[in-house]
Amino acid sequence: MVKYKKMTQIKLITKEIIVLLLTFVFLCTQALSSERSSSVQISPPGLSLLIKKRIAEGRAPLGTVIGGEQIYAEVLVQSFYKGRNYQPAWSQDGHLIQTESLIMAVEEAYGDGLTPDYYHLGLIRSLVDKVTKEVSPDPTRLADLDILLTDTFLTLGCHLSAGCVNPVTIEAEWFAKRGSVDVSSVLEQALRKKQIREALMRLRPVQASYERLRQVLARYRELSLRGEWPLVSGGSLLKEGSTSDRVAELRKRLSFSGDLAADVAKEGDFFDEKLKQSLIIFQKRHGLKADGVLGSATINALNVPLRQRTRQIELNMERLRWILGNVEQRSIVVNIADFQLDVMESGKSILSMKVVVGKPYRRTPVFTAKMTHIVINPPWNIPDRIAREEILKKIKNDPHYLAEQNIKVLRGWGSRQEEIDPETIDWSEITPKTLPYHFRQEPGPLNPLGRLKFMFPNSFDVYLHDTPAKRLFSENVRTFSHGCTRIEKPIELGEYVMRDNSGWTREVLLNEIEEGTEKKVLISRPLNVHFLYLTAWVDEGGTLQFRNDIYGRDNSLDEALRKKPSLH
Repeated sequence: MVKYKKMTQIKLITKEIIVLLLTFVFLCTQALSSERSSSVQISPPGLSLLIKKRIAEGRAPLGTVIGGEQIYAEVLVQSFYKGRNYQPAWSQDGHLIQTESLIMAVEEAYGDGLTPDYYHLGLIRSLVDKVTKEVSPDPTRLADLDILLTDTFLTLGCHLSAGCVNPVTIEAEWFAKRGSVDVSSVLEQALRKKQIREALMRLRPVQASYERLRQVLARYRELSLRGEWPLVSGGSLLKEGSTSDRVAELRKRLSFSGDLAADVAKEGDFFDEKLKQSLIIFQKRHGLKADGVLGSATINALNVPLRQRTRQIELNMERLRWILGNVEQRSIVVNIADFQLDVMESGKSILSMKVVVGKPYRRTPVFTAKMTHIVINPPWNIPDRIAREEILKKIKNDPHYLAEQNIKVLRGWGSRQEEIDPETIDWSEITPKTLPYHFRQEPGPLNPLGRLKFMFPNSFDVYLHDTPAKRLFSENVRTFSHGCTRIEKPIELGEYVMRDNSGWTREVLLNEIEEGTEKKVLISRPLNVHFLYLTAWVDEGGTLQFRNDIYGRDNSLDEALRKKPSLH
């Protein structure tokens, strides 16, 4: 019995020892776990101080540079962090948040014709990989990564909503209207709602014209995987009834781009009616004379490389981002490269007409302005440059020129302006540099402004106007003006913009014109006029359109877009 009690006591003691040992092990484990946990956590105030210090360093001449890459949206980044007291945006207790969503959005920007690598993508992936693998993340690395991620969102957000390139930096004449979006507020809300990717996608232009071009870009990139489309050899004109090896080349080329059905493409070297109709379709969507004849202009368009057409689509998506920031109920849009004016209502064209734009050396600028009034029977106050370079020569060559053209010679301005009898002037003694007069052509059939002028005050002194030279609208390429835009249907446009003016019917407008006297009339509902330069777009019927780069603006935009972005 005593032996049994001793055995029982030994067992109890052993059990207590085991319990004590297990408790000790448990407490040690907990302590170790707690120690490890505390080593992973980064003190928010400490990380905030690092971010603040890093941003303060960026006020140096070169700005903030992280991992060899410059922070582009320097001012926006500083403002963003200052507004949140420099608290980290992309990590919590040493753990990254929402970074994968941002990385995905940057990758998807390729579909918008943008270059993902320009948005720190490689550096961000590298830093994210290092941070996630470290048991105890380097606080400095976390701060750098936070700033990089913020800069990426703000820069990409600006580019999606307003374009990568400021038009002014390309050429002095590019002053397209740019939308303004508070991307810092967008980022704050996206972080709070955990919708980083969704917020960036919503910053794209919402108009259907942009989405249509985005979809066709994806199709052309897929088409490029097959290689370049086949070329068509040059030579004599080919038309319906012709037989040539070049006809077979034409079939292959049109089939590749989808302008000719695949089964028709195999029908050999005879130029039949089906091929003619397919060629007409191609010519129409490239702004060519649609006669179904294979000539040099059509061959040139056919042989533009596929990679160049794809790039053309990307460039014009950038142009759409410049001007599609605000949805407008009604506006007038002039596409300079297409020689076309459209009156737009809720995104649909309700009135179209041909236009004549500036000569290549007197290019019509890209800009937006508000149409406020029209002038009936306008006189033409001849611009000083035209007076010195053109009018003075004509006067010297023909003494009757001024009288025949109903042009008055004026000196002085305003109340001091006086009309000078041209017969009293010795024109042989006057040079372009010493010309002391200015000229005004009175209203009438010879006046190049025609019977109506549509005014929208702008720094370029450009406007829309009628013209007596109606024959110019039959030309395929219409670059004949001094910068202003001549319109094919002035009465129809006048009727539209005046329709909200009480009593201004088409008949009243025509009667005022018939009277022949100058009259200025304010528009009751002013509307924006957008001068664009689109060389690629998808029309409302879903057809991809291309136009020649008449002013060489695609090249300058391409060069600008290949530079890394800057928002300083």
